[in-house]
Amino acid sequence: MATVKRESMNFKLPQPLASALRKAASPQPGKTATDIVIRGLLHELGEIPGLEVTVTTEARLLKLESELQQLADSIKGQASNPTDSRTEEKLEALNNRVARLEGALSAIQGNVSASNNRKAYKSSGNPYNQSGKPAQIGALDALKLALRLDVKIPTLQEKHESLTPEEFAEWSKSRDRSKYSWRFNAKDKLFHPAK
Repeated sequence: MATVKRESMNFKLPQPLASALRKAASPQPGKTATDIVIRGLLHELGEIPGLEVTVTTEARLLKLESELQQLADSIKGQASNPTDSRTEEKLEALNNRVARLEGALSAIQGNVSASNNRKAYKSSGNPYNQSGKPAQIGALDALKLALRLDVKIPTLQEKHESLTPEEFAEWSKSRDRSKYSWRFNAKDKLFHPAK
């Protein structure tokens, strides 16, 4: 793949973000501040024509994983005594690196699939709701409703017992982020939403 020409840009970052970027950056390939910013921009902007960084990174990780596996196999083959502590330490270190590489590869594959699904996300407003229709909320138990209304369970129970059903519906509506009112159904022991 041809090298993509880089252009210098000046922009200002909030100080905490700039400090975190400096702290995370290192002189290792792929870990410089520029590389971190590029990955963040690609994550936010999705695929950019003429820039195939994610594919290149994935290919490099696959090659490294393969080489590490070959090295681990050769160390296993050379070990005359399988209980040799140095050999076991080397194998454990290699296995840890392979595990980290698999995690990185998995994250990259997730980013690639996320960028492929970006259009579906933009059209529906929700990556999990591909129909474009608003999600319907279902009945909740006391614990889930307390979390939704941002109250403790004893507070929810006290309000449910002390208020009339209409008053409880109004109280819950004032606490609900989507302005649903909630009514208790004695048959299934769940709280049901009403818009």
